Amino acid sequence: MKKLLFFCSVLFSVALFSTSAQAQIKTPAPSPTCKMTQTVGLTDVTLNYSRPGVKERSVFAADGLVPYGKVWRAGANSATKISFSDDVKVGGKALKAGDYAILVTPSEKEWTVNFYTYEGGNWSSYVEKEAAASVMAKVQACNFTENFTIDINAIGMTSANINFLWEKTMVSVPMEVAVDEKVEADIKKTLAGPSANDYYAAATYYHESGKDLNKALEWINKATETDPKFWMVRRKALILADLKMTDKAIAAAQQSYDLAKEAGNDDYMRMNEKSIKEWKNASMKK
Repeated sequence: MKKLLFFCSVLFSVALFSTSAQAQIKTPAPSPTCKMTQTVGLTDVTLNYSRPGVKERSVFAADGLVPYGKVWRAGANSATKISFSDDVKVGGKALKAGDYAILVTPSEKEWTVNFYTYEGGNWSSYVEKEAAASVMAKVQACNFTENFTIDINAIGMTSANINFLWEKTMVSVPMEVAVDEKVEADIKKTLAGPSANDYYAAATYYHESGKDLNKALEWINKATETDPKFWMVRRKALILADLKMTDKAIAAAQQSYDLAKEAGNDDYMRMNEKSIKEWKNASMKK
């Protein structure tokens, strides 16, 4: 009995230790993280950064929390990350769509704001690398801001400002986004009417759902009339077969086979070969 009690006691102690080891106490972060997305024109701009507080300290100064002339991560903890869904310009400098880490070097009258191709959260790993874009921005006075803030403001159809605010300091970097080119491309595409893929999708839906096969044939003919693709012509062959147009189905399957062979697609070659054989045999039995 004593051995059993001792064994149970040990098991209880181990279980208690394991539970304690796995438990985590959550407390508020000194520099809470922030994630925000702002649309400018047709471009989404997303920010991920941490927001340290002033906490009665001197921030931007020669001997401040963020000393003049020293590289700063523009936040706290991990590297500050900004993402653009489209190509943009910051301070007149071109940046491709993608993710970037922001590091800044403050001075009394202006900041150097550097955008690096994002590779991870370790901000110090960017210091010796070449920036994708480097912008000079003048320091402006602003109302007191307790927590470091990056916001997107002065938003227009094709532009906005990326603002950095902390304590009584604000720095603003102008940003431009492409709108006219995208809208013009959409207008041209829309007014040109349905694409071959649109006709193919409509024909496939009508065929597979057992709707009007003649309408499906009309659409697949439009899809394949200018630049036929092997998968589109395969669909045409299947529709023709279901419409009992066997000779035309065989001809379409042969065309799909030839296109698939040219493209190096063995699967479609096999499917068409099988269909041609089946349709020919069925035709001979009539």
